[in-house]
Amino acid sequence: MDRNFHSAEELATAMRAGEVTSEELTEEAIARIEREDKAINAICVPDFDRARAAARDADQARARGEDRPLLGIPVTVKESYDIAGLPTTWGMPPHRDFVPAADAVQVSRLKAAGAVVLGKTNVPLGLQDIQSFNEIYGTTNNPWDHGRTSGGSSGGSAAALASGFGALSIGSDIAGSLRTPAHFCGVYAHKPTLGLAATRGMVAPSEPALPVDLDLAVVGPMARTARDLTLLLDVMAGPDPLTHGVAHRLALPPARHDRLAGFRVLVLEDHPLIPTGAAVRAGVNRVAAALAEGGARVERHSSLLPDLTEAATLYMQLLISGTIARFPIESLELLQAQASGLDAVRLNAMAFSHSDWLRANHGRELHRQAWRRLFTEFDAVACPITPTPAFPHDHHPNPMERTIAIDGVEYPYFDQLVWAGLATMPGLPATAVPAGRSPEGLPVGVQLIGPMFEDRTPLRLAELLEQRIGGFRADWS
Repeated sequence: MDRNFHSAEELATAMRAGEVTSEELTEEAIARIEREDKAINAICVPDFDRARAAARDADQARARGEDRPLLGIPVTVKESYDIAGLPTTWGMPPHRDFVPAADAVQVSRLKAAGAVVLGKTNVPLGLQDIQSFNEIYGTTNNPWDHGRTSGGSSGGSAAALASGFGALSIGSDIAGSLRTPAHFCGVYAHKPTLGLAATRGMVAPSEPALPVDLDLAVVGPMARTARDLTLLLDVMAGPDPLTHGVAHRLALPPARHDRLAGFRVLVLEDHPLIPTGAAVRAGVNRVAAALAEGGARVERHSSLLPDLTEAATLYMQLLISGTIARFPIESLELLQAQASGLDAVRLNAMAFSHSDWLRANHGRELHRQAWRRLFTEFDAVACPITPTPAFPHDHHPNPMERTIAIDGVEYPYFDQLVWAGLATMPGLPATAVPAGRSPEGLPVGVQLIGPMFEDRTPLRLAELLEQRIGGFRADWS
């Protein structure tokens, strides 16, 4: 296999054995990007000169006997993270020339771990889409079908990984922005427990990089193997040193089980608010069958599961009310009069008062308690990430007028977020894993939701599943 598709773990082993240098790996990655990225457009801000210098430094450090977790590994970073000396635009034309002076805390952690940053990956305008396109950097295509989206908002990172542009990437997730691109591009991603990984410097351009506790939003790892996710999460996890004194790592509990035979998994394939397409349903069932064949206890129903309609409603209320400053609401009353279903929930959330938000937050706490009860009987929940594989590019200027086709029937575009919101609303960890292909050859992913701050449990389950059904396959060309 082309070395550009090796895992970070494999590359680190090869460098330790003296079989390859970071300089060689970095040059190979740069050559591949220069050759292949014209068709994909995943790397929107290359940083090759500094990458070459970092690779030389990594080789010198290894020669001195150093061995850090990511020493010499080529990686990419989502455009929305601040990197000193590179533009941070979030795809917004008024900010095309904004260049931060300092690295985001997670970029600092990558560099401290020895990673070689190749450049930044593309995003949608303001990170607010399930696709990745903007006026500054253009459109990122899906490596398996260039007429389809790579997902969003970490779509550039997922496409980069699927294309062999670096072994790892870091992204962010508030509405499936790690998990959906992983699902669409056939790679792995992990949405950590809310608050597990510091977010400072993953901030809209020109805004101060403050150590705030974000609601719903997290930063997290993306990779081509489940083990690499854990490797990168261990680098990223931990509070912000500005608010917690010296930087330190959180001691996450070990996975609940080490073998499939110990796991108890609730498998969901149906949602009351939107159907699950046949290709995704097949992926969920493929995972369920592998779990059962491996000795796991698989259930399809549980009275302990929180109400999915209420969960989706609370999620939309918290998501939209928390980001209202970026939405124009001059015609809100007219839109509300025309809307129904989740569209009405979204529009009404734009006018939320503080007391409205407090009521929604109380509902969230009740759901968190329900999830705690569920996780006394189960170790993980396996379910869809979105109802379909990657869909064709849709650049309609008003996303509220877009639709998503599920087995030939059109549904409101943003209704597909209900599955991502299932883990996001209560702040639970969720690991996106490849689960096969659609009849058209498109990747299909499934998410494994775990208990709060027990991130190692879905990550270990992902690793065990990878051993049984396979993971990323670089056969898109």
